Amino acid sequence: MNTPALRTWRPDDRHAVLALLKETFQHTWQPQLSAAAIEAYRRVAERYVDAQGAHFLIAECEGRIAGFVHHEAGFVQALHVTRRYRRRGIARRLMAAAEAQMRAQGLALASLETDTFNAESQALYLALGYREVARYPDLEWNSGLTTIRYEKALTQPS
Repeated sequence: MNTPALRTWRPDDRHAVLALLKETFQHTWQPQLSAAAIEAYRRVAERYVDAQGAHFLIAECEGRIAGFVHHEAGFVQALHVTRRYRRRGIARRLMAAAEAQMRAQGLALASLETDTFNAESQALYLALGYREVARYPDLEWNSGLTTIRYEKALTQPS
């Protein structure tokens, strides 16, 4: 596999990004959620992409969208990589690019959240130097989940 190209969002990415979100939702989140939370999500994804897509950093491999990251004001709102392209360093590359953008904006701290059931994302964030700073109920999904907040000082890249 070639190294993924990183680029900014284009409006014609909408369909592929929505498909990626559907895939990661079905395989990661859906098994953990209540029926009401699952139904609510169906409306949330399109609104999120339509409102924030222009801020996404896209990873493209072999002419396909392999993943994306979205950050705002030092907070990583989303990081998704399609199953086809996982375990190839794409999430690491997207996070490194997001952190570089945050540094360029003069930010000293990056933060993000994941849930306790998502061991794969926890392992990634710990490997990238993030440290757990809090745990609290995940009110977004209303499914009894627990959120973990991670932070990382944005010093010069190592």
